[in-house]
Amino acid sequence: MQRRKFLASSLAAAGLSLASRDTLRAESSASSLESGRQYYELRRYHLRSGPETGIVHHFFANAFIPAANRLGIRPIGVFGQMLGPRNPTLYVLIPCSSLETLVRLDAHLRSDAEFMKAGDAFLKAPASAPAYERLESSLMLAFRGQPQIQTPPMTAARQPRVFELRTYESPSDRDHWRKIEMFHSGEFDIFRSAGFSPVFYGDTLIGQRMPQLTYMLAFGSLSERNRLWRAFDTAPAWQKLSHEERFAFEPIVTNVTNLILSPAPYSQI
Repeated sequence: MQRRKFLASSLAAAGLSLASRDTLRAESSASSLESGRQYYELRRYHLRSGPETGIVHHFFANAFIPAANRLGIRPIGVFGQMLGPRNPTLYVLIPCSSLETLVRLDAHLRSDAEFMKAGDAFLKAPASAPAYERLESSLMLAFRGQPQIQTPPMTAARQPRVFELRTYESPSDRDHWRKIEMFHSGEFDIFRSAGFSPVFYGDTLIGQRMPQLTYMLAFGSLSERNRLWRAFDTAPAWQKLSHEERFAFEPIVTNVTNLILSPAPYSQI
């Protein structure tokens, strides 16, 4: 499998491309560390319905998460898809302060004997019954306004919770940067005032359908989610911000992907 080599080369190519872009996205590893901003890898495992799903969950609960934690990578979120296309799909959110550690994660895991033993059934699944059908991955850099993952209070209390994963696609780099500016110009505060629990905000550096950004919100229930969004949409501060000329001169977001996720019992988020 050439995933690690591909990711490393993609990162190098992306670095050259990003170097000439606006500083909202052209952040180096060093400047990210200085500001405390994390990198996020979001993996999407497309699964088959059947016994293989048990192998997948055993792998993440007993092999992947413990091994990643030993490398200092935590908290790791694992989520099933409640509402959205292409079910069953498993989402794995991996935060890391070091880009190099994140890129070399698979290599580190392969040298971990405990990981290899615990993940044997997943790693050695035969072609006739693979553990998953396909894997997609995107790399993000945390927004300045929320530089690290925030674990929602419901997680620590092990209370019921649902998550909303939202991806905003913009028609141009300028519009993408303007949408990020919008978050930092008051949208963060409106979310908090309305009672939301944001988990992360990430600017996609490598992924599909770019330019785009992705963020995640946590709720105690779907009914709470609906109530909070109504409060957000009608908030005077949002009405004022969304009609400012610098954000309303044209559609700066042209496509929104919205997924409702549920945490696996062993998820750390």
